[in-house]
Amino acid sequence: MQKLLHFLPILCLLQACQNKPAAPEATLEAGTFAYDYTQLKAHTPLILLEDGDRKVLLAEAYQGRVMTSTAAGMEGTSYGWINHDLIAKGEYQPHMNAFGGEERFWLGPEGGQYGLYFKKGDPFDLPHWQTPGAIDTMTYPAVQKDKTQALFAKSFSIENYAGNRFDLKVERRIRLLTEKEASDLLQVPLNNVKWVGYESDNQLSNTGQEDWDKSKGVLSIWLLGMLKASPAQVVILPYKAGGSTQVNDAYFGKIAADRLLKKDSVLFFKGDSKSRGKIGIPPAIVKPFAGSYDAEKGALTIVRFSYAGDTAYVNSMWEIQRYPYRGDVVNTYNDGPNDKGEQMGAFYELETSSPALVLKKKQSYRHVQQTFHFEGKAADLNVISKHVLGVELSQVPKL
Repeated sequence: MQKLLHFLPILCLLQACQNKPAAPEATLEAGTFAYDYTQLKAHTPLILLEDGDRKVLLAEAYQGRVMTSTAAGMEGTSYGWINHDLIAKGEYQPHMNAFGGEERFWLGPEGGQYGLYFKKGDPFDLPHWQTPGAIDTMTYPAVQKDKTQALFAKSFSIENYAGNRFDLKVERRIRLLTEKEASDLLQVPLNNVKWVGYESDNQLSNTGQEDWDKSKGVLSIWLLGMLKASPAQVVILPYKAGGSTQVNDAYFGKIAADRLLKKDSVLFFKGDSKSRGKIGIPPAIVKPFAGSYDAEKGALTIVRFSYAGDTAYVNSMWEIQRYPYRGDVVNTYNDGPNDKGEQMGAFYELETSSPALVLKKKQSYRHVQQTFHFEGKAADLNVISKHVLGVELSQVPKL
């Protein structure tokens, strides 16, 4: 009994330690890569590509989507806009599941007599617009993966507004770029900036028994990046000299003059997610680059894509089109309230497309795109912008 009494204080102390609440985990700061990674992995399997501080996050459940990336490790800025609330909800939404992600795979065209997002005979309006499940809710399994790359593959069928069916296979490889590859692609040194770069190699194959025919409608590869909007974010789209009058800025009505500035060989467009608008660059004036710049955060984004001089691109306008193959190569979209006052989220988009794909049976086509994010001093970022986009960052307006 005396021995028991002797050890009782120790037993009580041990019990108290066991019952003591666990120390709370460090609060993850919203906007960091660690925050997005932690939030996402609670709801869906992820593939993390990494090389030191350069990291890219992929998700099979969202068509092998690039969800986000960072140039500065887990605590660094996370560039992709992600709809964490919708993902956590776990319920599919009408029209489109805006899960987010800084590069997703879609197919074009959207609207028109050969569009994929409206059923035959339906009017071209928001209540009837529906993203096909194959590019919205379908999983694209990873058939290969390692620390720096992953290959996703999926076969499916899809039908257009005219009632024509396409049997196809998608193969999508995402890989981190080395510093030499990035420097060679852009022809600039990367010594003085933090950066991350990855390549998206997308192959579309006609697996059906018939050749695709323009008179029945054909498809295109369409890559769209949802990036975090900010008050100082300005999209930069270079184009051939004298091309300002050929810019398509009529997708969702006229864009206010204080949000869009078109010059002789470049346009600037506000990416603050406060006003809905979309812009397109046609093949006649396109250059194979797009970008954006946030002067307050010291961040420059550049998208580089394959362009071989093709002139036929699918038209995604929401109307029966007179010219269904006079579409755009590059698009940018800024989210904002729609006619009902509803909004998807605080993002803007940079988008690129392949040409209209008139594929024979068993034929394939590849559309390749590289995405880069740079962080650093304005002078060092200016070297990159001037060489790649042809724009002095000091000339980027504060829209």
